[in-house]
Amino acid sequence: MMDASASSFERDVIEASRQKPVLVDFWAPWCGPCRVLGPMLDRLDIAYAGRIQVVKINSDQEPELAAQFAVRSIPYVVAFVDGQPVDAFVGVLPEPQLRAFVDKLLPSPAEIERRKAAQLLHGGDLAGATSALRAALMLEPLSDETRWALAQLLLQHDATGTLPEVADILAGVPRAAQADPRHRALRLALESRQKAAHLPDAAGLLEAIAGNPADLQARLDLAQLQVAQQAFEPALEQLLEIVQRDRGFGDDVGRKSMLAVFDLMAGQPTPLAAWRRRLSSALNR
Repeated sequence: MMDASASSFERDVIEASRQKPVLVDFWAPWCGPCRVLGPMLDRLDIAYAGRIQVVKINSDQEPELAAQFAVRSIPYVVAFVDGQPVDAFVGVLPEPQLRAFVDKLLPSPAEIERRKAAQLLHGGDLAGATSALRAALMLEPLSDETRWALAQLLLQHDATGTLPEVADILAGVPRAAQADPRHRALRLALESRQKAAHLPDAAGLLEAIAGNPADLQARLDLAQLQVAQQAFEPALEQLLEIVQRDRGFGDDVGRKSMLAVFDLMAGQPTPLAAWRRRLSSALNR
């Protein structure tokens, strides 16, 4: 258990809650119920052996923090997870209810593996991050979020030999979730990687297009090759040309593929916005 103030709140609560749940206890020395709850929280802090952090804030000394969290009655406990307040209670809970309150905040074993993967990836340990996500998927095989995260990691950072694993991962996503843009994007990335090994090289495709600009299949093949290489904007140039020349080609494959590439470019908002405008303009001509 530790004391915090407005100056240390960001470090002691917001940042700390990215590692484990933080319980913020708003209290005051004159408050009788606070003197009951305080020792209970102290025992809880010890019992959970580092899996939570209890932080005390004297609401009399920190009126701005108390106002920020609309503290009208104390003791008032706010739970933070991943930098955000997620739950709260007023007054003194019986110890079994207090434990139940905390237990709801604790990450599942699968979530622990997902967080481990994020930390390993941030540190550049791609193999370790991949292993952690595989472990998370084994623990929660119905988690679409974990499936997509693992598939994305394998496609972006691993060898061609993992493509069958990616195909199996995406095949396990329920039909209802397959309309999610993330699934659509990963499916396009996988199919592009699968087809790239059987396509002519880029130089040959560019030569074919130069000789016959209306060769839409060559443009589509080149776009798939470029998507496999994560050269998204050159791929969009080819796909937009298909849209402009023949919307019906390949059952509107140009537009549909552009939408999937947009999903792959979700982390690039500026060029993505420009490409959305270009597609909208082409469709409304």
